[in-house]
Amino acid sequence: MAHTILIFSLAYYPRNVGGAEVALQKITDRIAKDTILFHMVTHRFYADQPDIEYIGNIVVHRVGTPFEARLAQKSSLFLYVLKMMFVVRAAKKGISLHKEIGFNGLWAMMSYMAIPIMLMRMWGIRIPYVITLQEGDSKDHVFKRLQILPFLSLLQKAFREATHIQAISHFLAEWARELGYTGSVQVIPNGVDVALFSHDIAHADVERMQQTIGKKTGEVWLIHTGRYVEKNALDTVLRALPLLPSFVHFFALGEGPEEKALRRLAVSLGVDERYHTHPYVHIDSIPQFLKACDIFVRPSRSEGMGNSFVEAMAASIPVIGTRAGGIVDFLSDGSEVGHQKTGWVVRIDAPQDIADAVLCIVNHTSEVTEVLREAQTLVTDRYNWDSIAQAMESHIFSSLFIE
Repeated sequence: MAHTILIFSLAYYPRNVGGAEVALQKITDRIAKDTILFHMVTHRFYADQPDIEYIGNIVVHRVGTPFEARLAQKSSLFLYVLKMMFVVRAAKKGISLHKEIGFNGLWAMMSYMAIPIMLMRMWGIRIPYVITLQEGDSKDHVFKRLQILPFLSLLQKAFREATHIQAISHFLAEWARELGYTGSVQVIPNGVDVALFSHDIAHADVERMQQTIGKKTGEVWLIHTGRYVEKNALDTVLRALPLLPSFVHFFALGEGPEEKALRRLAVSLGVDERYHTHPYVHIDSIPQFLKACDIFVRPSRSEGMGNSFVEAMAASIPVIGTRAGGIVDFLSDGSEVGHQKTGWVVRIDAPQDIADAVLCIVNHTSEVTEVLREAQTLVTDRYNWDSIAQAMESHIFSSLFIE
């Protein structure tokens, strides 16, 4: 009989997708249902989402009503209140499901989701659990905000009592130790669908995509894939454009709260015609956009790991980034002993560094070829979803099933 694990995640597919959601889907889909069957408690963000939905190897249970979801679409304050309420609702739903199914273990996707687990334990449900650290924001942002401080002692207790903690980078592994976890933190990164991103795309298809997004012959396009949020520092990329020749453009693929502010900044800098945007697309389409452009850039102010970097490396386009947080695990300028150069490293909030890196890439094609080879080798060896799912099953989930 299959073991069962209940996942707590604030958001999930098909309409809420980030690095954590991709990791959940890629890992669980690679584990046979007759070995481990996953259930999930998540928030209902949209009125038309069903209460229960089967997505791959996860039975998704949503909390919240369609009426609440409609109101939340109109009021950010109400959405905030619902997110705060979610931890209690999720714990109650978890207890109800456990009485029905009898889970072997619990899995908190990101540190906040350990709160429902602790509430379940306070209400008498004490079963093994694992916490996955996927956070991309700074530690102060995650743990020192006013709305989190009332729960901080509960979170610290959750870390101390966890059966296992997994982090997607060595940077995040230190958080677990600082929060009181004394066991061995398993660093298992997020992965990339190497076959999808490294697959050759016909030249004619690349040209069609370039026509679709408006890229003209002779132009160099920087591309960013991901959210328009402060930590990703897209404003720094825009500030670099005036320092670069007019044939260099910036293309942002994604959505987020900074979108309007970034457009206003582009206008004020006089680079509005060189700044292009496109809404979020399914991950299967991202390689086409990457290969239609020339250089991936994200000058992160903080980063738990950075899936988008690894995807760009797999797609074999040059990468520009900072060494913030977990990026140090894979992005190197080659200056460290024993590390090959895998990209171009810039300082945080340094537009001139970005401009210099772009010009270096444009003017040194032989160096770029070697760097791309090293980056793709690194991704293939360390960031393949198949090996990551296997590591999660054998090193993390198995620890929940020990009698």
